[in-house]
Amino acid sequence: MPTGRGGVNTIATRVRLWEGITAPRTDTVWVPAGQYVVDHLREARAYTGVELLGLEDVLRDASLPVPRPIESDTARNIAGLLVAEALPGAVVAWRPGVNADARMPRMVVDADRWQALSGGTDSTGTSTGIAAALGGELWADARGVVTVGPVPTLTDPVVWRLPYGQGRAEPAREQSAEGLANLWMISGDSGDGAPSVGPVAVWDDDPNSLSYAGPDPVEDPLAPQRLGIPGVRLRAQRYSSALITSTAQAYTVGQAKLADSLGVQSTLTFSVYSHPGIEPGDVVEVELQPGVWERHIIDACPRSLGAAAMTCQTRTSTRRL
Repeated sequence: MPTGRGGVNTIATRVRLWEGITAPRTDTVWVPAGQYVVDHLREARAYTGVELLGLEDVLRDASLPVPRPIESDTARNIAGLLVAEALPGAVVAWRPGVNADARMPRMVVDADRWQALSGGTDSTGTSTGIAAALGGELWADARGVVTVGPVPTLTDPVVWRLPYGQGRAEPAREQSAEGLANLWMISGDSGDGAPSVGPVAVWDDDPNSLSYAGPDPVEDPLAPQRLGIPGVRLRAQRYSSALITSTAQAYTVGQAKLADSLGVQSTLTFSVYSHPGIEPGDVVEVELQPGVWERHIIDACPRSLGAAAMTCQTRTSTRRL
């Protein structure tokens, strides 16, 4: 394998992986398995070895040399600029459900490019992130396309159903209250003299949910007790971003935060035949017992290329019986 300026190197080389699946008496089907950059190169007499780095990690490592002010523009234009600087030639794809043409106020991007694109906090503790301010999240998909899309929820379309007996579900399932929030207070303050937004309250209003917050936990927190619904407990969180400029945008962000913080109560791990089309964020249905189906969101599905099996970790919301 040639190396150096005209071959594989750790400066400019990108690698796109594909995984081939061949069933008996059929042609091979090639499935995209991600796009990467070469992070480490080792040459030996018999082979050349490389270590690869995902595009999301490239964005995380591509710090700005100095804080930079960015004038008001659409989310599409600002995100496209920040991504193209770190990944020359890359474009950003926007999925339905996230308003790419929403106008962002003037902002100052600190050294952390990823925080400006995806989410985090700046040096003053203020929440940042174009994707987060639109109720979405940012990732690089299996084809290497940097994508902004809605936060996955259990109401999304099911992409895969796993019948009983085709996979092995671990008998030990876990529940945790870590990160659980059933009430979000969302606010925005541009800091440039424009009117502040919110706080806008968004809560779990499903009486069948174990994390039900009541009909109006802000104005009437005792209502569940009067309605005879026991065990209702508020777990409130706040989120504020200078990029939130309208009540509608604040509500969208609150819905995304709520979806992400309610689906951490019950987790499931199962092993199954390898499915290269499954990605984190996909919604799947698993038949735990004959006739008993549960809908889960895939959190992680690590596997080796070419492996016959994989293990998935999922999360779902616990329901009242």
